[in-house]
Amino acid sequence: MSAAWLYPFILFAGVLQAAGNSMNGQLNKSMSNPWLAATISFALIVFVFATLFAIIPRPLPTAQGVASMPWWAPLGGITGAVAVFAGLMFVNKIGAGPFNGLMITANILFSLAIDHFGLLNMPVHALNGWRLLGGALMVGGIALIAVF
Repeated sequence: MSAAWLYPFILFAGVLQAAGNSMNGQLNKSMSNPWLAATISFALIVFVFATLFAIIPRPLPTAQGVASMPWWAPLGGITGAVAVFAGLMFVNKIGAGPFNGLMITANILFSLAIDHFGLLNMPVHALNGWRLLGGALMVGGIALIAVF
């Protein structure tokens, strides 16, 4: 994928994530059981990715790549599942704006820590005044959205 498409694709993914949280909230409301709703949501995800893998099975991982993988690397899906479950349970209670604002703000603040300390094997991007200001503006923005 060309670098020119990275930012529009990421922005589109963010739009879909906001819509997905609201969709999952309605799914939970209709199913009356958050575990069933989460199972339905993830079954569709597994179906889509299994189908794509069947169509495009290459490249396959190397033994060296699998052996060098950190033990925690496969847990990313579970961390995403917590976010999906939060959407199932809470987006209808506080609204899409506050819910997504809180999720995104928490994401940004922890991402700044990941970058600054090089957590999870990420390259280091040190905190500076501009990054701190951006984080503070996110906190102020979500406070305004949640209160008003």
